[in-house]
Amino acid sequence: MITRFALFEGSVKPGKTEQFRTAVTDRLVPLWRQFPGNSDVRVMFGEERDEGAPEFPLILAITYPDRDTMEGALGSDVRSRSRDVTGDIVAEFFDGRIHHHVTQANQYEG
Repeated sequence: MITRFALFEGSVKPGKTEQFRTAVTDRLVPLWRQFPGNSDVRVMFGEERDEGAPEFPLILAITYPDRDTMEGALGSDVRSRSRDVTGDIVAEFFDGRIHHHVTQANQYEG
């Protein structure tokens, strides 16, 4: 399995945190859940961080069984729609940058 992360590095505009989170939950999560072939969509809102650490108000993680499935999802119409909505939400509520990282998932029982 692989997971593609979208890291929203920066800050939510002052006084807009709840509106940002609601917009993500109501407008983006339904689209992200439609990405073809995903096995898991996780949306994590930043709550606290170490002193001096960069701020990540949102981290999105979408897991796929393999790279081909992920590439198919990235080329899908629903992903295109989600990019448009993301642009609207970012313009209204977020100052920063978004970068993506793909990781290979390994899980070990405790």
